[in-house]
Amino acid sequence: MFMKTFKTIDDYIADYPKETQKLLKQMRKVIGETAPMAEEAISYGIPTYKWFGNVVHFGGFKNHVGFFPGPVAIKEFAKELKPYKTSKGTIQFPLDAPLPLGLIKKIVKHRIKVTNVKSKKKT
Repeated sequence: MFMKTFKTIDDYIADYPKETQKLLKQMRKVIGETAPMAEEAISYGIPTYKWFGNVVHFGGFKNHVGFFPGPVAIKEFAKELKPYKTSKGTIQFPLDAPLPLGLIKKIVKHRIKVTNVKSKKKT
């Protein structure tokens, strides 16, 4: 199966229907405002934020917007994530509901702390 490749997050978002684009833009905005030091990239074919390694990824899907903060964050925020479908390192936000922007912000802050700790251990 052919997978599209994108050079920028703008190109990635533009490839989705308008309703999905709206949610992806909101996700990008809250992550960017919460982690302004992080570099935007396309990694694993989806939008990624990097700061001493991967902080978070997000992406559009047929029935949801995926948010990929990793398994430690899923475990850390398990109570708050109960309304959403989750797996080991992924959260699925349905397309027909508002994004929980406050929760996304908290998770991104947590991931920044984790990557900062990892970077200090490496030096």
